[in-house]
Amino acid sequence: MIITKAGRRMFPAMRVKIAGLDPHQQYYIAMDIVPVDNKRYRYVYHSSKWMVAGNADSPVPPRVYIHPDSPASGETWMRQVISFDKLKVTNNELDDQGHIILHSMHKYQPRVHVILKECGEELSPVKAVPTGDGVKAFSFPETVFTTVTAYQNQQITRLKIDRNPFAKGFRDSGRNRMGLEALVESYAFWRPSLRTLTFEDIPGITKQGTICINRSCTDL
Repeated sequence: MIITKAGRRMFPAMRVKIAGLDPHQQYYIAMDIVPVDNKRYRYVYHSSKWMVAGNADSPVPPRVYIHPDSPASGETWMRQVISFDKLKVTNNELDDQGHIILHSMHKYQPRVHVILKECGEELSPVKAVPTGDGVKAFSFPETVFTTVTAYQNQQITRLKIDRNPFAKGFRDSGRNRMGLEALVESYAFWRPSLRTLTFEDIPGITKQGTICINRSCTDL
């Protein structure tokens, strides 16, 4: 995932759909991004692999992206696909724009938080997500990514340029489409298979439901 000093939108963006909330309760939906481990990585070109290069850099200040539709009723959240396409990541530790701050060459895991309104009154973009009853976090292993300031693999560069709506200026209109489709097929991990994980109910929810990302679903 590309990160810049000015802030760069994540691509692909996280998009989730939630079911099973109390239609009459008010909820915040938020996202934070946490380290997967305490390692720093480097890309080894001759073997096309990521290798551990040492210990992780010092932790960065906590940042949370609060979905701009928050707070909203459970009914509102459940009838729409919730997109985090406006979330931006940066490697500027002095950022004052509210972007998520990350270190380059580290592995990260996005987490989606469903927060009852009364539990989210202290929610802030520059503080860690509150914990306790009424707050539930969801994460999906297929969304783990490595941060870079420049793509390390030319195939990934081509794939993202073709699929990213904000990379229009980089596209070659004469590119062989069949060759590109073959490339997309070689990266099947971009389309995870359906699977189910089990979590405890969120307080205030009276029926079972699911939270889905792409084709992966998790019980609420």
